[in-house]
Amino acid sequence: MPTELKERLVELFRWVDPDPDASHLVSDISGWWRDPVTLAALGPALVAPFRSAQPTVVVAPAVTGFLLGPLAATALGVGFVAAHKPGDGRLPAGPLTWAQSPPDFRGRRVDLAVRDQHLGPDDRVLVVDDWVATAAQVRALYDICAARGAEPIGTSTIVLGCPPALAADLRIHALLTATDLG
Repeated sequence: MPTELKERLVELFRWVDPDPDASHLVSDISGWWRDPVTLAALGPALVAPFRSAQPTVVVAPAVTGFLLGPLAATALGVGFVAAHKPGDGRLPAGPLTWAQSPPDFRGRRVDLAVRDQHLGPDDRVLVVDDWVATAAQVRALYDICAARGAEPIGTSTIVLGCPPALAADLRIHALLTATDLG
């Protein structure tokens, strides 16, 4: 990844105090979406480590994955499959394959689903997301791939916060680590 992109991602990132009684800061990644140069560079940077594996489709979870997934898919010249969450009110019609994640960094289990018609046994799947803290959603998406007969070739993310051994086991590549963001 170009050093300029890494520096720009760090520069445009903010930790925000949501209110005076909050016990923690929350991430503000909106600067990444506002900056056209950064936005244009994200797709190619995310797919670069996996290009030689020849993915046939990119799968990404709601909500920010619906932005990053198409950027990555376009950079690869392949299609995009959205992974829906029931709470977002936008579940598509038709048969869906579901999986539930292990507990995430908040201790919640996330349900994810993809349309059966868009993922099959001939697919080599690149999973894309903005931030991987525990890899819980990555595991759920890999489970969906297995249920559909598709092969997950790895995951690309902007920020990695999980232990390096877990990232290696799940073939997760990141542009930044959580430590890079302070």
